[in-house]
Amino acid sequence: MKAIWNGVTIAESDDTVTVEGNHYFPASSLKREYVTFSNHQTTCPWKGKASYYSLMVNGEMNTDAVWYYADPKPEAEAVRDRVAFWRGVKVQP
Repeated sequence: MKAIWNGVTIAESDDTVTVEGNHYFPASSLKREYVTFSNHQTTCPWKGKASYYSLMVNGEMNTDAVWYYADPKPEAEAVRDRVAFWRGVKVQP
């Protein structure tokens, strides 16, 4: 699977975990040169607290486009050390 935004592959892996229709990529597959800080956080009732990254690609910012669970609840352990995407990031084979 590939995560693509603004014409650039942000992450690529054959090892994704699908939860609620979202592909969670290994955090190590995320191309860090496109990642910028975000202090945004949300809470999922069964996965726990999500933190976010923003993306900067070709001079364009995609705010809070990447999320991850640094310390997921036990029932969501499958997403530990993984990232998922939204806000226009295309995930495709």
